[in-house]
Amino acid sequence: MGYCSRTDIEKIIAQALTSATSATPAGLNSTASLLNIGNTLDNNLITDSTVDSYIQLGDSEIDANLSELYKTPFVEKVDLDTVLYSAVNEYNDYIVLEEVYPLTQGDVVILIDGSIKETHTINEIISNTVFGTEYDIEYDFPAGSRVIRVSYPDPIRWVSARLSAANIYDKYFASESSPNTSEFGNSLREMARADLNNITNGTTILHGQQRIGRRFYNPNLVDQYGLPRGGAIDKGLKQIK
Repeated sequence: MGYCSRTDIEKIIAQALTSATSATPAGLNSTASLLNIGNTLDNNLITDSTVDSYIQLGDSEIDANLSELYKTPFVEKVDLDTVLYSAVNEYNDYIVLEEVYPLTQGDVVILIDGSIKETHTINEIISNTVFGTEYDIEYDFPAGSRVIRVSYPDPIRWVSARLSAANIYDKYFASESSPNTSEFGNSLREMARADLNNITNGTTILHGQQRIGRRFYNPNLVDQYGLPRGGAIDKGLKQIK
């Protein structure tokens, strides 16, 4: 999995398929699902390996655009740190937090109890403080166990999801009626590349990532990121390009 998850892509593509109908019936008085991501053979199936390859393609475009300013590939950082309100065991499969936090499907959380830790992806939001995970939690985590969320800096996750979803949609859905790219795919690419432009021009800062490039987009301008008060770097002839 790259900068985004399969759940992120599934949610984005589903926005364009809500009013569509399937030509292949799944059974009596029913139609087949228009979108299915997984490894089980089914109608209109997009395999996990195929989705992962499109995620890698989108991530490579992000790295190519931002490698002049930041060290790539990007790394995940902890942006939420809390504890379990109630234990996770055979009687309770859900993660219950003490306070309300902005969580959504596709977020990656890590449960930690001493030296034991498990990484899970959220796939079900029950309430403001209760959510379920994509796979079963194997270890019995007691109340007070640490819960952290790791993520890539905003908006990298959704840039990756939009680029990947646009390519998948054009390949598997729009191409059935037209060989050209779809308006939906083009709109997703425009939003993704607008976010990338905001990063390259300095409007958006990727917190927690290592900066390596010049402040200005033009490499011929000699400048650097702001230094602490009193610090200075001599701009001699060797620095002028």
